[in-house]
Amino acid sequence: MKIILAPDSFKGNLTSLQVAAAFEKGIKRVLPKANCIKVPMADGGEGTVQSLVDATGGKFIRKRVTGPAGSPVSARYGMLADGETAVIEMAEASGLPLVSGKQMNPLKTTTYGTGELILDAAKRGAKKIIIGIGGSATNDGGVGMAQALGVRFINKQGSEITETGAGGMLDKIAHIDMKDINPLVKKLKIIVASDVNNPLCGKTGASAVFGPQKGATPAMVKILDTNLKDLANIIKTDLKKDVVNLKGAGAAGGLGAGLVAFAGARMKSGIDIVLEATNIAQHIKGSDLVITGEGRVDFQTAFGKTPSGVAKAARKHHVPTIAIGGGITDDANGVFMHGIDGLESACARDMSLDEAIANSKQHLANAAERVIRLILIGKKLNKKKSGQRK
Repeated sequence: MKIILAPDSFKGNLTSLQVAAAFEKGIKRVLPKANCIKVPMADGGEGTVQSLVDATGGKFIRKRVTGPAGSPVSARYGMLADGETAVIEMAEASGLPLVSGKQMNPLKTTTYGTGELILDAAKRGAKKIIIGIGGSATNDGGVGMAQALGVRFINKQGSEITETGAGGMLDKIAHIDMKDINPLVKKLKIIVASDVNNPLCGKTGASAVFGPQKGATPAMVKILDTNLKDLANIIKTDLKKDVVNLKGAGAAGGLGAGLVAFAGARMKSGIDIVLEATNIAQHIKGSDLVITGEGRVDFQTAFGKTPSGVAKAARKHHVPTIAIGGGITDDANGVFMHGIDGLESACARDMSLDEAIANSKQHLANAAERVIRLILIGKKLNKKKSGQRK
């Protein structure tokens, strides 16, 4: 029996590869000769670099870069086995966990370090960069990132702005000068992994929706939103790109817009990127079963999350998909309409979150064993019915 194990990570607990290994352990209790193929997955958010490096046999690279508050931080990104594809999570360099207290101020935080990671990858031979842009501490429209790549921002007096790009300084920008952008960046193919559809500005924009969680007061939100709107107008005038209404432009405090405007990036669904990068369709072809999963399975799982993406790929090859969740909500049955054929919970009884996490590998192995035993019962029933018809 060929079984594809393609779960997401269980955030703050297990990597996707560890989850898949736990599934395999439970399966082998029942089917010791089963051919279990582990394909670590992610949907563009936390864990994307880890899953793609694990799935492709790549390597990790560490780089000291400028953190969101201006102090140096050690950030990690991945280089896939082809040596030409880098995978970056902007949160490694410019993420919310890197700031605390008074540092949580989106008027001052910057994406400069994210730009440094992009440039480092390009210098190491990357021709393609996949960048996940969730979990940012910033609201600078990608201006800091662009400065690191060599883009110059000019004030009304015609002088270059030497201040590091941040949400509060965008109103000083009058023009954008792309002449000195690093030549390596011009050759890059950059794909932005984001399932955030928020526009750059307005009530559903970067500042209003995400600003408060980064430390923005209501007054700051107004300043940030106005600044991003002004930046979008300058981008349209100088670069001939309209980003204000671009779907996903508001992701990561406008970094989505900045990557498109300054680095020629294109947006793509995170799960679609990972499905393509892991070549999961080839793994699924000819298999008997796919088991996926994530920390919590609910109705939203059906929309752009790892289990639904994996199920969609499996459906094309007529292979059934079962999702195992750390927990399953009451509305999770809705996923059955979106390609997932069965559900199982890792927790077989009521327990605290601490207990569930402490014994998560055991719970996941047990859940996978239960799934296989039920499938074998179904096969016996079908065989019995077939014999009766004869």
